[in-house]
Amino acid sequence: MVNNLKALFLIVFLSGILLLIGGLVGGMSGLIIALIFAFAMNIGSYWFSDKLALKMTGAKEVTREQEPRLHEAVEEVSQLAGLPKPRVYLIQNDSPNAFATGRNAKHAAVAATTGIMGILDDRELKAVFGHELGHIQNHDILINAMVATVASAIMFIAMIGRWSLIFGGFGRSRDNGMAGIFAMIAMIILAPIAATVIRMAVSREREYGADSTGAHITHTPMALASALQKLQDYTKVRPMQVSPAVSHLFIVNPLGKVDFGSLFSTHPATDKRIARLNQIARQTGDFS
Repeated sequence: MVNNLKALFLIVFLSGILLLIGGLVGGMSGLIIALIFAFAMNIGSYWFSDKLALKMTGAKEVTREQEPRLHEAVEEVSQLAGLPKPRVYLIQNDSPNAFATGRNAKHAAVAATTGIMGILDDRELKAVFGHELGHIQNHDILINAMVATVASAIMFIAMIGRWSLIFGGFGRSRDNGMAGIFAMIAMIILAPIAATVIRMAVSREREYGADSTGAHITHTPMALASALQKLQDYTKVRPMQVSPAVSHLFIVNPLGKVDFGSLFSTHPATDKRIARLNQIARQTGDFS
């Protein structure tokens, strides 16, 4: 309940940033347009954010006949978690990664890249899906997808604002003189940063939770630790070309960037995640 309230606050805060940008770019008319846009975005993201995330990553749904190994792993972990089997998607990409999305357990999907299928053994692959089912069990998937959608909208509106500055369409900011223009410039620069920081903070907290839940679902914390290390190492060499707006959905940062400080990291440091999984193994006695 507390996590859901926090998530609701973040969505409202991000929507507020969207309204502020709209007001600075277009005055009262811009504010009204942004209000309508924010309302539509939040309603639409509830119903369609999973479809948008899957489309943005190039994921395609696959049948058991097409990908039997993938389906078997997802089905086994779903049974262990006591959850409905999510829809299964494959991303044609050599960079190894995976993510889960959807609005609830009954309307969930998991996606994996072709790259992850090639470098993980069955034990590690199931541990990764344990992590993704952990996101579903912890009710992370809807919030992650909604935050990604609204953050993308903020970045898009900020881009429109930059073009408005270039072509002189300052709206109310122009009427307010240099102070209004400076305020608009500051918002155009700071709003996407704020949206990004919030998106990253949400992701980091929930990754730790999904690691823990996944380790308890599959009883293989060390397999998940091994998989995380492999994914991290391979992703640095083969980063994935994907929108930063959805990068926080993946089990490891798909962009392969080195994180300079925790504030701008979409994921917790891999060594810290592995250390926590080692601790879970010691506490539970599950060393497989």
